Amino acid sequence: MDTRFEKRTGNDTWLTPKFIFDALDCEFDLDPCHIENPPFKTAKKWYTKEIDGLSQEWEGLVWCNPPYGRETEKWLKKCAEHNNCIVLIFNRMDTAYWHETIFKHASAMKILKGRLKFLDASGTPSKNPAGVGNVLISFGQEAKEILLKSTLEGKFKELIVHEKEN
Repeated sequence: MDTRFEKRTGNDTWLTPKFIFDALDCEFDLDPCHIENPPFKTAKKWYTKEIDGLSQEWEGLVWCNPPYGRETEKWLKKCAEHNNCIVLIFNRMDTAYWHETIFKHASAMKILKGRLKFLDASGTPSKNPAGVGNVLISFGQEAKEILLKSTLEGKFKELIVHEKEN
């Protein structure tokens, strides 16, 4: 999680608002970055921090709201490898992981209009929106189609997937 948020709020849980899932209108098979006793269901199966979703095998359509900060890149690489995933991250296109992972391997992105108010573990929205905008990134054709059809406000942009470099 983004430690600046944790220091500011005393909380390291940034749960995705339910309206995101409602607007995507699909059933995810796996959420590898989940919490115990969630306020609502995000996927058929999930892994908690204790199980370490990053080291597990992923199957089906994956939803990923990864720990923000230094860990984000590892999760994005796993999403690219799996190639059937939608991931929610901060819109920081100047970072290396955007250029090395997203722009080379992602199928599309939906830049969300406005800033999200994330939820705490009880499902209560934060008082203030995130300090930066958010974007949904798709890896794979199925995930791209879900982003394209979503009712979320924002800008959809298909990305040209480059061949993996040796």
